[in-house]
Amino acid sequence: MSNLRSTLRHPDDFYPLVKLKLAMRKAEKQIPAEPHWAFCYSMLHKVSRSFALVIQQLDTDLRNAVCIFYLVLRALDTVEDDTSISTEVKVPILKTFHRHIYDSEWHFSCGTKNYKVLMDEFHYVSTAFLELERGYQEAIEDITMRMGVGMAKFICKEVETVDDYNEYCHYVAGLVGLGLSKLFHASGKEDLASDTISNSMGLFLQKTNIIRDYLEDINEIPKSRMFWPRQIWSKYVNKLEDLKYEENSIKAVQCLNDMVTNSLTHAEDCLKYMSALRDPAIFRFCAIPQVMAIGTLALCYDNIQVFRGVVKMRRGLTAKIIDRTKTMSEVYGAFYDFSLMLKSKVDEADPNARKTKDSLETILKICRDSGTLGQRKSYIVQRKPEYNATLIAVIFIIMAILLAYLSSMCKFYPCNNDV
Repeated sequence: MSNLRSTLRHPDDFYPLVKLKLAMRKAEKQIPAEPHWAFCYSMLHKVSRSFALVIQQLDTDLRNAVCIFYLVLRALDTVEDDTSISTEVKVPILKTFHRHIYDSEWHFSCGTKNYKVLMDEFHYVSTAFLELERGYQEAIEDITMRMGVGMAKFICKEVETVDDYNEYCHYVAGLVGLGLSKLFHASGKEDLASDTISNSMGLFLQKTNIIRDYLEDINEIPKSRMFWPRQIWSKYVNKLEDLKYEENSIKAVQCLNDMVTNSLTHAEDCLKYMSALRDPAIFRFCAIPQVMAIGTLALCYDNIQVFRGVVKMRRGLTAKIIDRTKTMSEVYGAFYDFSLMLKSKVDEADPNARKTKDSLETILKICRDSGTLGQRKSYIVQRKPEYNATLIAVIFIIMAILLAYLSSMCKFYPCNNDV
């Protein structure tokens, strides 16, 4: 019902939602027949449906490599995230995880729900890994080893300073950026991007997730997971968990804005990285999550709901981003719009207002200098519906029938979706 109300408020979301639904169904039907590959792609759909959709854009060899890279790192992350595992057990596993991917019989029971299944049946992932080209295997092994060592370091070390924060995010996400750049290069489709901008691609996404997931992480049982750096939060409260209490709302929002401002410093590198990509499929694979990140930061900034529940984009806006993000001009337009949205929320009384505006102005200038903004479809210009709610509901029903018809046709004819 909430999705229906959202669509009625934003009727232009409906067509992208239809395309997204059809694309997801098509992706689910493209799961390979071999048992180990079937497990890997089925698991990918379960742990990240949006990633499973975007990855379908890639050619088969690169798609398989990226799929396994994602699942290996997701498994490694599952070990790190499981707070029920003792440090004595967890640290050695993290440090040696890169060796286990060569062992088609290895598995380790941890995690919950789909992640537990991934760990229990990890031998399927290892079997698929062993079928990849050697260049892909070496890139995945290298990043897995470095990430495991970094994660182990922060099991025994808290995130105290901003430098610690950047280092932790490098280990858990920046290395993903480096790894993907290596995979793209190994495919022969892209030049090898520099480590600096590859790292920023990962940090921008990871820092966005850390900000958005504050409440979930702080309420983790049996032990809180704390990733916000003390150097930032200690300016506002005595303990990180104090941010969630209503009496600290003003300080909490100021701290949140400080964290968002820190994240924005990576946007310039991300735009540079994406502008250098040549392959359209790789471009979309990289660009969609980055646009989602800048949009999520715009929603989170100055938003007390980060400390009360879940802040995320409405599904229709997500569908629009996936539908529209095809070229660099569209990325510039999205970054421009969401940066303007964020800038409109900056209060001059905020302790970091000047720093926030300076970071945003850097992004806005890059986008303006691209000379492509006139071509964009805006994400933030709100137009009043031209029809009343009843008529929109009728249109919604007709479109739902059309969706059902198109879905049934896909069973008999190939679906040519560009999502």
